[in-house]
Amino acid sequence: MSKLTKLLLQPKPLVMGILNTTPDSFSDGGRFLDRASAEAQVLTMLESGADIIDIGGESTRPGAAEVSVQQELERVLPMIECAKQNGAIVSVDTSKPEVMQEALKYKVDIINDVRSLTTPGALEAVANSNAYTCIMHMQGEPQTMQQNPQYDNVVSEVQDSLIKRIAECEAEGVSQQRIIIDPGFGFGKTLEHNCQLMRQLMSFNKIGCPILVGVSRKTMIGQILDKDIAERGLGSVVAASYAALNGAKILRVHDVEETVQAMKIINAFQ
Repeated sequence: MSKLTKLLLQPKPLVMGILNTTPDSFSDGGRFLDRASAEAQVLTMLESGADIIDIGGESTRPGAAEVSVQQELERVLPMIECAKQNGAIVSVDTSKPEVMQEALKYKVDIINDVRSLTTPGALEAVANSNAYTCIMHMQGEPQTMQQNPQYDNVVSEVQDSLIKRIAECEAEGVSQQRIIIDPGFGFGKTLEHNCQLMRQLMSFNKIGCPILVGVSRKTMIGQILDKDIAERGLGSVVAASYAALNGAKILRVHDVEETVQAMKIINAFQ
């Protein structure tokens, strides 16, 4: 049984620390481009109690530019190696099958794909491994997803979409036991859609997969608080805590130390 499987079987929520080796990510773009600062951030997050390190080399914020396979590999592979050398459970945030294949050679634990393995070759790459995968709901594409997203019932539509995609993954050799689901907060959703999803997050447990929630420093936090990105830390921790109390198993966050502390308080009270 893998270290990640053991953690997923425990009752406590897991904290996934974000490492974006990108110049244009919405929150920390440009901060961890050079190897030294990125490696230091990996160590800081692990020392702060991160259960998982999520490494990404291409921004998926609205309007972000696409990067080449080679560029993405140059950004993420050294950080995967660093995190693995320091004993981390590693997730790779990518939609490119070529990047998945190279990352899987390093025995990464999760392929975290905002496009839910729909890029040709992605599903096959994960099926031929032992890694978990996180499939996320997104309406539209990152470049245009926030241009007037609409639903009749956002909760049921997101659930139905995830259930359908799980069945498609299983048909291609990725068992449900290896699938994590992400409702996709902010990916083709208005503030009201996001709030509806959070209010009914517990209902996603019926799908039978661990739930990942990533709302850290996102626009929805800024809209609720009327705060710029740099001032969304506290709101993000509160949102993560709410998600944890309502069924989230993995919390994808920038503020690792603060979120770990919040989870310790919640665990103690529960």
